[in-house]
Amino acid sequence: MKVLAIDLGGTHVKVLASDQTEPRRFESGPSLTPSQMVEKVRDLADDWSYSAISIGYPGLVVHDRIATEPRNLGRGWVGFDFGAAFGLPVKLINDAAMQALGGYEGGSMLFLGLGTGLGSAMIVDGQIEPMELGHLPYRKGRTYEDYVGAAGLKRLGQQKWRKHVWAMVDLLRGALEPDSVVVGGGNAARLTSLPPGVRLGDNANAFVGGFRLWQEGGLKT
Repeated sequence: MKVLAIDLGGTHVKVLASDQTEPRRFESGPSLTPSQMVEKVRDLADDWSYSAISIGYPGLVVHDRIATEPRNLGRGWVGFDFGAAFGLPVKLINDAAMQALGGYEGGSMLFLGLGTGLGSAMIVDGQIEPMELGHLPYRKGRTYEDYVGAAGLKRLGQQKWRKHVWAMVDLLRGALEPDSVVVGGGNAARLTSLPPGVRLGDNANAFVGGFRLWQEGGLKT
C-alpha cells in the first residue's frame, strides 16, 4: 500500500508519499481551511500515486475525528469529511502523536514537539496516547506553550527559552516517569547539551509515523 502522509502545522503543510524521498510543502497559517488544504495537497502531490492518507493534525483527535478547532489555522475542521474530500481512506491523528510514532523505539516514551506551539504524546509498550500538555499552567498564569512555543522563543530569546524547555522536561519527566524523552519539532535543533535520557527527534519521523499507521501489526492508537 502506498500512503501519503500529511504533516499539518501552523506555519507549513508538508507531504510525502511512502515511495518518495523528498517532502513537498506549502504555507498554512490562520486562514487555511480544510477544503483549501485538501485542494493544495492534491495539486502538490498530483504526480504521486497513493491509495491511503494519514493526516497529522495540530489539535485534539478522538477516534479518528477532529474534536477541536486548531489554534493556528482557519475554521471548519471539526466535522470535515476528509475521506470524501480526497476520495480515499484517511486516518487522522494528532500531529505530535504521528511524529512520536515515527521515533518510537520501545518501552515508555514521552514526546515533546517544539514548533508553533507545544505538541505532546506518550507511548507505552506500543500504545500511543496523544496529550495536550502544552495547555497546562506553568508560570505567572501562562502555559507551557506560552514559554516554549514559537511566541515564547521570540519573547524570551534563545538562551532563556532553552532554560524553560529543560525545566519543562524535568517537570514532565518527574510526573510521567517515561523511560526516555524525545524532543522534536522545528525548534528542537536550537537545543544543545542534551541531558541523559533525552534525545532529539527528527521532523522526518512525522512521515514515518504516518506510514506506520497503515502497517499491519503497527502501533496502537
